[in-house]
Amino acid sequence: MTRRNNQTNTLIKRLVVVGDLLLLNGLLILFRWLHPAMSQWNNETTETFWVVCNMAMLLAQWKFSTIIHLRLVSGGDILRRVFELTVAQTIIAYIVMKAVDRSMPVGKLLLLVGVCLMIFLIILRLFERNAIKHFRQAGMNTRAVSFIGADPMLLTLYNKLGKNPTLGYRIKGYYADREINENEDENEDENQNEDENQNEDENQNEDENETLRYKNKKENKDLYRRGSLLELMKDIKADKPLDLGDEVYVCLPRSERESLRMLSDYCDRHVIHFYYLPATEERLDMNLKREFLDDMEVFTTHEVPLENIVNRVAKRVFDIIMSFIVLLLCIPLLPFIALIIVIQSPGPIFFRQQRTGINGKEFMCYKFRSMHTNKEADKLQATKDDPRKFPFGSFMRKYNIDELPQFWNVLKGNMSIVGPRPHMLLHTEQYSQQIGSYMVRHFVKPGITGWAQVTGFRGETKELWQMEERVKRDIWYIENWSIWLDLRIIWMTVKSLFIHDKKAY
Repeated sequence: MTRRNNQTNTLIKRLVVVGDLLLLNGLLILFRWLHPAMSQWNNETTETFWVVCNMAMLLAQWKFSTIIHLRLVSGGDILRRVFELTVAQTIIAYIVMKAVDRSMPVGKLLLLVGVCLMIFLIILRLFERNAIKHFRQAGMNTRAVSFIGADPMLLTLYNKLGKNPTLGYRIKGYYADREINENEDENEDENQNEDENQNEDENQNEDENETLRYKNKKENKDLYRRGSLLELMKDIKADKPLDLGDEVYVCLPRSERESLRMLSDYCDRHVIHFYYLPATEERLDMNLKREFLDDMEVFTTHEVPLENIVNRVAKRVFDIIMSFIVLLLCIPLLPFIALIIVIQSPGPIFFRQQRTGINGKEFMCYKFRSMHTNKEADKLQATKDDPRKFPFGSFMRKYNIDELPQFWNVLKGNMSIVGPRPHMLLHTEQYSQQIGSYMVRHFVKPGITGWAQVTGFRGETKELWQMEERVKRDIWYIENWSIWLDLRIIWMTVKSLFIHDKKAY
């Protein structure tokens, strides 16, 4: 099965490469007909250009071939790969064409071809990705998976892999000495906290546990127990052929070291991919990242890509260019915005507030004033029907117009276009005491928009869990930063201007 799946994945990859070449040649035909420079070339020049472009595409595919066939791949990764592919193809073609004929002016032509190729490749990838999802949903190009253990972590993994048929995973069941119960730990904790003398409540909890077990079985009907761990280990010791599928996920305590080793060896002998998940009781609930001190392996709680000087420079250059462009575009709008603000609410045009920035340092954040001047501005968040807002202020907040002056903060270096949103000082003091990882979000510059805001955690935080989720997303952004993630967040922010966010008030 593993070999057949690998062959199918290879076939998908090759078909995508063939599709890329067909698309490139289709574009070259259009350019041959429509582009004034190419239409005047003789046959020899045209053929040379054609061969070079195709050769450059093959070389670019060798280094930046498609990843669309991978099961767990994000749209951002696919977009990045398309960009790398087209840039490499354009650069290689330019270098080779200049080597063939140094006087031939092909730079602008190749740049235009590259831009068109990138746009059409992105569209093509959308269709290809949909086709692969339907292909796997129909039961083809699948990978069979077995679980070993009864830890709730395996049920969480099942929900990720088994309940999304477009990923192409087929769950063959699990081996354990008892059934997996997602709510087991919670129920045990609740039972321990109850009064032991109240038998009626205990019986009621038992009934609830049985109901939960029945519900889990019904919802996870393909996650069935195939046998006990003891039976499995006997078969493995005897090296009996077992139908474990292509991948095995094992979640056993580390005290079962001998069983883990035997399972790993068995998988190696039978060409099965072995994966180990730490058991729930042994998990540190810390997102540890591996680093090396010389040849010694250590783990750190947070890996920050923006600690790399190259990444910081790239992000800063992008911030300066984009903020400068936005501020130039805003200059003609400034008199109109200022006039309406003053008419509807006499007072200053800009709202200034001390907020918490990188490394916990305070800075002055600028916005267009969207509320009547009030004494509670540094204490209370804006609410949906906040009486402090005036009509144009509500309009500005709905479409993020009030945030435009923060591009000046970006230009000054206090903020970035994308990053965790800066909070008022009172909230920093309050939430840093309630949420242990709160201050981690200040490892990088705050942003005008951020991952938390585009994934549903924008606006007022009425309850603590809302801020906890926002902080989790901010930390995820810090640990997974890339220029492609920034572009994705910017695109999602722009899209929200047309698809109104109900939390924008």
